[in-house]
Amino acid sequence: MAPNVGFDSSEVRDKARRDLLHLLETVRGKKNLVIEKSLAGPIGTIAKVSTLQDYGVDKFFFLENGNTDTSQRNVVFIARGECGRHAQTIADQIRRLQRESQTGHDFHILWVPRRTLLSNAILEEAGVFGDVSIRELPLYFFPLEDDVLSLELEDTFKDLYLTKDPTAIFLLAQALMQVQQSHGLFPRIIGKGDNAKRVAELLGRFRQELLAGEVASDVSRTDLVPSMTIESVIIIDREVDPVTPLLTQLTYEGLIDELFGIQNSQIDVDSTIVGTAAAASSTGGASTASAPTAGASGARKRKIQLDSSDELYEELRDANFAIVGSLLNKVARRLQSDYEGRHSTKTTAELREFVNKLPGYQAKQASLKVHAGLVEEIYKYTRSDQFSSLLEVQQNLAAGADPSAQFDAIEELIARDTPINQVLRLLCVYSCISGGIKPKEYDQFRRLILQGYGYQHLLTLQNLETLQLFLPRSSPLAGMIPMAGSAVAAGTKTNYTFLRKQLRLIVDEVSEQDPQDIAYTYSGYAPLSVRLVQCILQKQYLLNFTKGNAVSSGSQGWRGFDEAVKHVRGQTFDVLQIGEDKAVKARALLSGNGGKKTVFVVFVGGITFTELAALRFIARKEQGQRKLVICTTSIVSGNKMMSVALEPGSFKRDDDSNAVST
Repeated sequence: MAPNVGFDSSEVRDKARRDLLHLLETVRGKKNLVIEKSLAGPIGTIAKVSTLQDYGVDKFFFLENGNTDTSQRNVVFIARGECGRHAQTIADQIRRLQRESQTGHDFHILWVPRRTLLSNAILEEAGVFGDVSIRELPLYFFPLEDDVLSLELEDTFKDLYLTKDPTAIFLLAQALMQVQQSHGLFPRIIGKGDNAKRVAELLGRFRQELLAGEVASDVSRTDLVPSMTIESVIIIDREVDPVTPLLTQLTYEGLIDELFGIQNSQIDVDSTIVGTAAAASSTGGASTASAPTAGASGARKRKIQLDSSDELYEELRDANFAIVGSLLNKVARRLQSDYEGRHSTKTTAELREFVNKLPGYQAKQASLKVHAGLVEEIYKYTRSDQFSSLLEVQQNLAAGADPSAQFDAIEELIARDTPINQVLRLLCVYSCISGGIKPKEYDQFRRLILQGYGYQHLLTLQNLETLQLFLPRSSPLAGMIPMAGSAVAAGTKTNYTFLRKQLRLIVDEVSEQDPQDIAYTYSGYAPLSVRLVQCILQKQYLLNFTKGNAVSSGSQGWRGFDEAVKHVRGQTFDVLQIGEDKAVKARALLSGNGGKKTVFVVFVGGITFTELAALRFIARKEQGQRKLVICTTSIVSGNKMMSVALEPGSFKRDDDSNAVST
């Protein structure tokens, strides 16, 4: 067995690309590629359009559009095997192509990440099962950044918390199991939340199944022993902290997501904001598999790649938006100074050096223009009265002010026709932080929503109740975990009132210019989800910061914060994984003791860009001791959470005008 090396996200990208291209290569000749829309962006992170074309892809189609043509004999479908709706769509398209085409076709289906009995049954019932070649394309994690891996399951929040579909938990456990098979077992599995516990249990089950199914050779057992390059995995369920994503994100990347909606590290922006792209400025990120949308998005839309390939964006992304303007000014002045340096060139060698640097200057100048346009647009939003009112109510609620005192402000926002998703976010923050809303106010808020936005939102409010985000205080589901000695009946919700002090979630003095705590990300509020990670990784700092009791420097797990963790919703767990003595010694000899160890921080149910910024802040503080890799089922935001609950239909009659005229 080769010496074990530390984890690198590029190996995930390389393996995914190899698997995809190998399967395309097995389909000989030219082929049309039909991709599920939600997979186009993720696949674009691992392979460029030009690469796919080199492997014989002629035309690209979206599965949902149903417009696949008969120009090529080979037709390859790529879709998620967990969704029966996609299997039915594929079957319908195959039958249509068979009717319309004068020649025969070879159909191939690549199910991501696995085929299912449901998809097989649907294809068989449609009568096309025997006409297709079916393969599995085991794409689990997609590397959005060097430190961020995502399953990119758009409907995770809806599936886990509204429809109670546990598929995402299973797929996340499978993805983490792949990491263990490559790098050894996570020595410690620690986490908080019911869904997080289910992931940990599945990891244990997969390990037992693997051992039971393989020949018990020394080599195979050496592969499944605690890793020497991984320190632990920390698993956090989104359900333990629903408030953080509901608050308005205040980092640069977070506000871009709030305003434009980042999808697979890309946004579509009106070219009047960021300018038109130069013909030669197409980067690797821009020419991805999501390119087929470019023509349909309209001439005025421009697709902007937002990742670390843009040096300026990497510098700005995690900063609080309050200082982004001054950072852009500094960059602009530095670029101007560097460019003006051409006048001081005296020798041909100096001139040649400047010419070599010129493309770099031009790329930075183009990036500066894009971000200046985005910042200006965000300024228009953040300086509006509506934004100020929303932020004031949010911060008052987060800081523990009397929620009832915010009633008039919320009522005024509704009267001013503030977008319903923003109003609902406020109401959900109110409910989650206060352990439900007083019954009288709850009824008033319901009436205001229905009268102000339409009676179809009876269904919206019902969905929010199912999600346990908007509840009356009288509901048995609304009760917070009581404080010690309290006469209040037992509850199940995270007790933000208790944790606000215990974990110091509110920090009054925050420096955005030189941040010393993760609270800078929300201008004074520290995300509870990330505070929980600090309870494990930065014990001494957090104990000093919260003025708690000191613990021995060698303590691990939740020790030192046991009481605080009890007031967070969901199960708490801390599991040590051990291996056989011989195998452990063999792994130690092969791996050595050098190098930093990796900690995997896993979010079940989604993570926000602002939480990513807070975790990167911790990573910078801990970079001398350990490396952080952040894994998630998807990127989430308050708007995406509300879109899960919002009823898109309307009860308005289309023939109202006709009825009046008659």
